[in-house]
Amino acid sequence: MALDNKIIENLRRDYQSATLSEKEVSPDPFNQFSHWFSQAMESGLHEPNAMTLATATHDGKPSARIVLLKGFNRDGLFFYTNYLSRKGKELSKNPVVALVFHWGELERQVRIEGTVEKLSKEESEIYFHSRPKGSQAGAVVSPQSQEITDRAALENQWEALEAKYADSEIPKPAYWGGYVVRPQVFEFWQGRSNRLHDRIVYRKADKKNWKIIRLAP
Repeated sequence: MALDNKIIENLRRDYQSATLSEKEVSPDPFNQFSHWFSQAMESGLHEPNAMTLATATHDGKPSARIVLLKGFNRDGLFFYTNYLSRKGKELSKNPVVALVFHWGELERQVRIEGTVEKLSKEESEIYFHSRPKGSQAGAVVSPQSQEITDRAALENQWEALEAKYADSEIPKPAYWGGYVVRPQVFEFWQGRSNRLHDRIVYRKADKKNWKIIRLAP
């Protein structure tokens, strides 16, 4: 390893694009998230719906990966995956999760903590068949997170399935579907100069109300 760690230590930038105060944010974190997410989309960011999903085993061993947000409303935030994948197995044992959106160009980050529930079969069916057919086939043939012999075997299965359903609908497999993340905590982070960043947190007080606090950076 030839890279000098001093180079890494000196990677830094000063954030000066915006501010965030308790007086400016919406009293409802879903409205605040919708506002920031709309700005992220309008800014032309590549995949503004990319989010880190952190899960853990029943005994607390964590893992994290990037998944794509596929919608949100007051019920929560939606994503889809293979139920038999590592994250799916962990969610079945420990439904507590954390999400992170990082919009670097906007000097913003959103953290969300909550619990997950599976979406209904009907909701998963609708989304599954809205995807490109190639993506549907990929979801069917991929034993996500499991060891496979080689890529060629996977591609051969994909091609065979595409041919089989060339003129008909690919059935959604039982092991694939959606989840809704029901937030208990939102944190909105706005980069500021001199590392004195703004951190505004919403914590659920009861079914209808949220407590808004400021954290030190």
